[in-house]
Amino acid sequence: MNITSSRRLDRAPPAPSPEVDAAAPEGRDSLRTQAREHLADGAVTAGYGAKRPQVLALLDAALATELVCMLRYRRHHFMARGAQAKAVADEFLVHSVQEQKHADWLAERIAQLGGAPDFSPDSLLRRSHAQYVEGATLADMIGENLVAERIAIDSYRSFIAMLQGDDPTTRRLLEAILATEEEHADELAALLHGLPAAWVERRAHPSSRHGG
Repeated sequence: MNITSSRRLDRAPPAPSPEVDAAAPEGRDSLRTQAREHLADGAVTAGYGAKRPQVLALLDAALATELVCMLRYRRHHFMARGAQAKAVADEFLVHSVQEQKHADWLAERIAQLGGAPDFSPDSLLRRSHAQYVEGATLADMIGENLVAERIAIDSYRSFIAMLQGDDPTTRRLLEAILATEEEHADELAALLHGLPAAWVERRAHPSSRHGG
């Protein structure tokens, strides 16, 4: 992040401007004047209606969640074992790549809003909504990823509802990510249902792995 961007974070965002009729001469003049103010803010104009610090904090939590999910899927891709492991491992890899893409989109939006995307591994798990659970069996891995996707789905739905019409660009981004997370959850549920019942039962009752 450069010095100019860092300074942007220290300054309060411009107050929302009153609605103007862009078709009227005075409306055009007002838009032109507003556009020349606070040029260092880039895409964050006087018409930005959301609470930027709150949006940036939520985007940062979403970024951390996507990174944790990417790493968990990547580990599961390499550690999947069993008769059906190849197909499941391939699905884990596809999901991992998509989660990385989501993280990149979120980081880009954070930067556009004058923030600094936080990729620090030291605080990643603390900021993430989802957990990093390695899983001992294929059923464990599928189940933990499904839990994480369900957490992400609810967190994105809540974020989208909070934004309403104040930040349509961020809302559309989150809606696109949410659609993919819902697909992931459906695919993982199908994989879990396709496993032998005994494997799923052992996941539901971990003590059974050790004789009860």
